[in-house]
This record gives sequence, structure tokens and C-alpha cells, in this order.
Amino acid sequence: MEFLEELKSAVLCGDGAMGTELMSAGVPLDVCFEELNVSAPDLVTRIHDSYVGAGARLIETNTFGANGARLSKYGLQSRVKELNQAAIQLARQSIGSHPIYLAASIGPLGIADPKTECQDSDRAGLFMEQAEAMLDAGVDVVFLETFLDFEEIRIALDAVRKLDAKIPVICSMVSSEEGRLPSSLPITQAFRELVRLGADVVGINCVTGPRAMLRVLRRIPAEFLISAFPNAGYPRYHNGRYIYNAAGEYLGQAAKEFVAQGASLIGGCCGVGPQHIREVAKAIAGLKPVRSKPVVQWVGEPELKAERRPAETSLLDLMASGQTVVVTELDPPKTLDLGKYFTAAQALIDAGSDAITLADNSLAILRVSNLAIGAILKQQYNIMPLLHVSCRDKNLIGLQSELMGIAALGIRHILPLTGDPAKFGDHPGSSSVYDVNSIQLMEIICGLNKGYNFAGKNIKYPTNFVMGCTFNPNAKNLDAQISRLERKIAAGARYVMTQPVFDQTLVKQMHVRTKDLGVPILTGVWPLLNGKQAEFLHHEVPGIIVPDEIRSRMAGTEGPQGRRQGIEIAKDVVRAALEYFPGIYLITPFLAYDTTAELAQFVRNL
Repeated sequence: MEFLEELKSAVLCGDGAMGTELMSAGVPLDVCFEELNVSAPDLVTRIHDSYVGAGARLIETNTFGANGARLSKYGLQSRVKELNQAAIQLARQSIGSHPIYLAASIGPLGIADPKTECQDSDRAGLFMEQAEAMLDAGVDVVFLETFLDFEEIRIALDAVRKLDAKIPVICSMVSSEEGRLPSSLPITQAFRELVRLGADVVGINCVTGPRAMLRVLRRIPAEFLISAFPNAGYPRYHNGRYIYNAAGEYLGQAAKEFVAQGASLIGGCCGVGPQHIREVAKAIAGLKPVRSKPVVQWVGEPELKAERRPAETSLLDLMASGQTVVVTELDPPKTLDLGKYFTAAQALIDAGSDAITLADNSLAILRVSNLAIGAILKQQYNIMPLLHVSCRDKNLIGLQSELMGIAALGIRHILPLTGDPAKFGDHPGSSSVYDVNSIQLMEIICGLNKGYNFAGKNIKYPTNFVMGCTFNPNAKNLDAQISRLERKIAAGARYVMTQPVFDQTLVKQMHVRTKDLGVPILTGVWPLLNGKQAEFLHHEVPGIIVPDEIRSRMAGTEGPQGRRQGIEIAKDVVRAALEYFPGIYLITPFLAYDTTAELAQFVRNL
């Protein structure tokens, strides 16, 4: 407990992120070995030595990502203990006889969607494996750092505490300048809960620079032992490298202000090298921790306001009134010859469709922006658009920017999708982004509906999205699909749109399996045009299964005969679906809108 006792009576200086003196010089670690002509252990030792020489009283091990989940990407998951203990040994060598504390760095697992990829017990096991190796090797402090997800840091903290109830633990999270986590949870609330669960020190690191860090600290009461590890300002990207330009003196001056706002452990994250730590150590030498201070309330942050415009009618309202809902998919065109598209959309509405749903470059095939087409439908034709939003083509910033644009246009209905991989589309050289998947995107949308973006920043006017989700009843493992559907509903989905269904018996089975979920389901209906199309859909399009019986009925058909047979099959599915479900999701095949218009009229006449 020596570390905590000293921290209560003095302000300590921690090191910067491992290797950031090289980052700030513009040299990424993957080229350092060759350029500096040193081995990996020698380079790590050189970095530790530089921070020791700069005056750090606490240095971190280079183990931020040394957990089984991250190491598995390199086939090293069986070496968790070996690598963590080797890192601790290198750091101990640099510390030598210096009065410096050694902190074992543990970062997030790097699992994109922990709710689908593993259970909480699996995550706890991964954290426990890494922490046990560190504790066995002997460290002074455990440093849980750069966590965005409160649930994940809670699991990590619990894992450490089960192994050692007394080891000092620092819990450091990523916060917006407004003092909120990405989930919009206030950072002070998170700190109180972490302390209750066993954290000794709580703090903020990464993302924010010194000024933003100061803004957050001013709003945190002095009831905690607080750590503050900001980045060295904002980087610029040059020739494939991230370069931070903030001077050491600048961070040193900021460190004094951190102390005045209650921070007891001060260091640095991205871009903070030994020259910064040297200035911080000089600036805070002899300063005492702050025991009390005024807490500044948020200035100029308005309460969330309701949207002032009349809201677009909701499909949920139509279903609640007892109306059978018909949503018809009409993919945006592949060219800028838009006349036929808008003619088709109007014909579908005239035939009885309530809304036009627009895919977002489905199958990774380039089309006109569905947001642009949706805006024209709404503004020029008074047609309700339902926009698909794919995670494939945009990062977190781009996705949220688009969603805010959709809201600004008054469009409410959206369908978040993970998206088909780019390499399988008509631009195989393009890349897929996938910062998040569909369920994570739904959670972000729920945050926007509460008035906060993913960084926890107030957007002043909450969005008013009516969010749906997809469901594939054709899957061989229907239990897995039901489980995923339940997670989507828990994430905020308020209606369901299924993949195309061609089998009447499957409709009944779907009803039995989903009747207790409490959300309306729109059954997907795709009117087949000919036998070749049936075979193509069955064999080449992901998520679609055309039963043998249906393919036999369609075999050899083409032209008017094929179209008529396909419509009759579709009508059978419509009749079966409307026995159990409040609406139909018609999918227009290859802009053959006269076919789906006929089906929409059929639904209205039932």
C-alpha cells in the first residue's frame, strides 16, 4: 500500500505511453528495430530508461494489448504468461534501485462485439489470465487504462480483485470533453461505481489533449484519487505517421493546473515522450494533492430539446391503429438516370405501399446514395423513406455524421446493417471499414435518440429514429438467429424485417419462435421472375434459401409464365404471413416494380 500512501500526500509523475517518444518523432515501432539497429527487448529497455531518466515516479509495462484475445490475432495466445512476465522483467531492470513504482498496464480486450463474440465469463477469464501472470511476477500497481466501455472495465477490475484484494488498482477511462463515456454515462458516476467496486485511483487518459483534460477535471469533485494522462494535443497525419507537436513546457504548465483541479497522478498518453515527462516532473515537484475544490457546473450546455418540426408518421403508429403495413424495397439506381426510379416509387405508393425502403449499396455494389434518393422521395414526392445504414463503408465518425444528416432531413425510419463485405462487390479493390457491427450501431443510435453521440457529447436536439433490424429465418441454425434477434431488440430495435421467405410452413415456424419477443415483424416477400433467378438467389445470394419445392415449380419458367408463377408463390406467402404478422416487406426484383405493385394491391384487397 506504499504507493497509495505516498499518492495521498504527494503528487506523482507517471510515464508516457510506451514508445511515444518515437511516435512524437514520427517513427512507428514497426520500423524502429531496423532504423535503430536494436532488438525488441533492447528497444523496450531504452524506452523505459528514457522515462526513468526524465523523472517519472511510475512507469508502465509495455503490456497494454498482451491479453489472449489480442495476441490470438498473431497466434501468440498461448504465450500470455511468458510475454507479460518478460515485459515486467525488462521494466524492473530499468527501475533498478530508483524509487519508482511499476504499474502493470492492462488495456481493453479489443473484441469488436463482446456481446456476440464471447460471454462475460470468457472476458473475465482473459483479464484474469493476464493479471495473474503480472501479479505472479510482482508489480506495485495494476493500471487498467484506455477503457471506453464501463462494463468491460468493471469485468477487468473484478478479475484483478478476485486474484488480489490489496494490490492498488488504477482505473482510467476515455471521456469526452463533456465528461461522458461513449455510452453517455457521466464520468463522475462511473468513478463512484468503480471506487465502490474496488478501484483505488480513477482517472482519464487518451483522446483528450491538455486543455480538454482540464475542462473535464474542473467538473470532477475532489473526493477521489485522480489520475490524468492526456495526449500531447492533437496529431497530424504525415506520410503514414502520426506526429504530435505539443511542447514539453506546454504540458508542464498544464500539469500544474491538473494538480489544482485534484489530480494526484499525472503522466501522458499518445505523443507524450520523455521530454514532456521531464517538464511535468519539474512543474509538479513539491506540490501537494488538493483536498477540496469548487466543482464547476457545465456552462452553456442546454437541456435536451424536443424536435420542433412535426414528426414523420411512424410505421409503428400505423400498425398500432390496426392497419396492415406494406414496406417495399426499391434499390437506388446504379446510374444517374433517375427518372424511371421515381416513376417506380410513385407507382408502388399508388398501389398501396406505405414506405419505400432503400438499401445501402447492397451486395457491395455501387449505387446512388440512398440518403440522397430518400431525401428526394420525402421532399419532392411526399413518400416515406426507410433507409438502410451499413457499417461497411464508413467509420464511426462517418456513420454518426450520416445519421445526424438523416435526422436533419426529418427522416425517421432506419435499418442498421453490418453490410456485405466490399471485396465481394463490383469494386473488389475497395476496403470494408466495420468499426462497429449492426448491434453496436443500434446502441449508438439509441444514444443519439437520448441526445448524445458516441463520444458522449450533447447534440442539443435528440434524434427521433424508429429503428428496425433484420432477421434471417432461413438459417440452418435458427436458434442462433433467434438469439441474435433478441440482442438486436435489447439494443433498441422496434420492428423486424426478414430475409425473403418462400415457404409457407416457415412462416408458421417463425411465428412460433418469435411470438413472445414483443416487436412487429414484416415478412420479406420476393416475387420470383423465372427459374434461373430462383437458382441464382438460392446458390449465390447470402441469406436467401429457395426451397426445393419452389425451385421445382419455377424450373424452366421464363417471361410472363415465370412472372405469373412467381407472383402466385408470393401471394401464398403473403396470405400465410398476414395470419400471424402485421405487415409485409416486399422486395422489388431488378426494378420490376409492376410485380411488387401488383402484390401491394393484393395485400390491400385482402
